[in-house]
Amino acid sequence: MASTEVNQMLAAAAAACEDKKAEDIRILALDPSESGLTDYFLICSGNNDRQNVAITDEIEIRLKREFGMYPNSVEGRRQGEWVLMDYVDFIVHVFSTEKRAFYGLERLRKTATTLSVDDLNVAIRQQIASVRNKQKRSTGKTATPKAIGKKTISTALPPNRAGEALAKSRKTHK
Repeated sequence: MASTEVNQMLAAAAAACEDKKAEDIRILALDPSESGLTDYFLICSGNNDRQNVAITDEIEIRLKREFGMYPNSVEGRRQGEWVLMDYVDFIVHVFSTEKRAFYGLERLRKTATTLSVDDLNVAIRQQIASVRNKQKRSTGKTATPKAIGKKTISTALPPNRAGEALAKSRKTHK
């Protein structure tokens, strides 16, 4: 999947966490030499098991609606203390405060680079500007700019149909 689309999905997932009042939201860009598993971890905490489930439900609904993307697998939703959602290019971890402190994923991934949601939004804007500049050079026309909000950048961008096709192919290969 294109990195622009992955970043847009990651930003949408982080915005869903913020909307459901998740705490201590962190995005870890994993070192490719150490992790063939995925590119990013999105880690956050909820105050209780019900809030954790509500956070994961919101992420799933938003990514389905905006990108046509479903998680490859979801683990721990029934207990709610640590819910893991695998979107292949990134994995979402929603913890209770106690479980997050106990497992300490941030400590285990020392070589990972921590990104803020703002850093991710800046990267998306740069990627979009780069694509528009390429389009402008190839067609000679200026692309129409879209309003991009700080927190809801993913809603300002059109969903990529390639992501839907990828999601459907993953579902049929299960």
